[in-house]
Order: sequence, then structure tokens, then C-alpha cells
Amino acid sequence: MPENGFTRRGLAGLAALVFPGRVAMANTANIAALINAAALGDADAVARLIGIGTPVDGRDGRGRTALLAATEGNHIETARVLIGAGADVNAKDNKQDSPYLYAGAEGRLEILLMTLKAGADLASTNRYGGTALIPAAHHGHVDTVHALLKTRINVNHINRLGWTALMEAVILGDGGPDYIAIVQALIEGGADPNIADKQNVTPLSHAKSRGFSEIIGILERAKGR
Repeated sequence: MPENGFTRRGLAGLAALVFPGRVAMANTANIAALINAAALGDADAVARLIGIGTPVDGRDGRGRTALLAATEGNHIETARVLIGAGADVNAKDNKQDSPYLYAGAEGRLEILLMTLKAGADLASTNRYGGTALIPAAHHGHVDTVHALLKTRINVNHINRLGWTALMEAVILGDGGPDYIAIVQALIEGGADPNIADKQNVTPLSHAKSRGFSEIIGILERAKGR
């Protein structure tokens, strides 16, 4: 509601002109409160703080935005409020995690889907030089891998370790049902089974050395295509 002809944000703007130091201190405190509320999953407090003009992409000492804090806690409704208010899904912290990259790596599927709709940068990379697909495959997040493969993400991207998503699924997985499903999905999504690591060892050779029989079969069939 207007207050003496001004909205709350209008009053805040006027205060910024008259008392810039006080407003800066208030913004710092409000940003900290916003990130803390997001980390706790308090969507109502987040909405209230945004409503009084708190910068939605303010950072804490770790470089995190409120959306990244919400993503870390898998607070879906809080993330929805923040994204609806324009939070940057690609904003990285000091470790090079962004809400999009973290959601992909940790299997935060619902938040990942929201970040994809909000303009996630599919080419963005984490501190290892990997796209969201690579750690998703590494950690065995089947649904997350399927969701990312529905986008235009580069299925054959190679990180700084020299590994693709397919390579990580083989050498960092346990060969169980989730990793079998991921390897199958990656192959069907266009993963190249012939891309070797820095030692020139292929995913198939790694699978054989680990005795992953079902994965061996998938990779052998893929090589024969």
C-alpha cells in the first residue's frame, strides 16, 4: 500500500539518497538474513525480505547467494520463490558452484528443473571443469542424468581430469543398477564410448578391469554400431 504517496520501495530509494551509509548497512544485514532464511527453507521470510527490497543475489562470505543456500538444503519452495523473484541460477560462489551446477551434481531434481526453465547455462563448468552432467553421472543420479540429457548439454564434454560423464559413471561408479541405467542413458544420448582418459584407457577397458559385466555389454554393443 502507498505510504504518504510513496511505496515502500519508493521510501527505500529516498532513504538511500538521504542516508546512504545507513541503507548500505541495512542491505548488508538484510542480505545476511535472506541467505540464512533460504538456508533454513523459510520461504515466507524469504518472500518478506525480497518484498522490502533486499537484493535477491546478494552474497555471503562464501560467495553464496540465497538461491544457492536454498539449493544446498534442497528447499524447493524457497528456491521457487527466489527464482520467481529473478534470482540468478548461474551465480557462482567461491568454489565455482552455482544453483544450477549444484542441483545437477547433488541430484536436486526439482530445483534443477526450475533452473533449466530459468535459463541455466548448460556450458557452465564447476571447479573441475565439468558440466552438471558429469558429477550427476558420477554420483549415480539417474533421474538427473535423464533430465540433463533432454537438454542440449554436451554429453561428450571432457573435464580437467580428462573424463567425460560416461568415463566417470564407469570408473567412479559401483557397476550397480543405477550406474548401468546411467551408462545406457548416456550411450543413447550420444556419448562416445571411444573417448579415452589421459592414460588412453577407454571406458570399456575400465569396465572390464572392474568386472562390470552389464556395463561391458552396453559398451561393446555401442562400439559395434
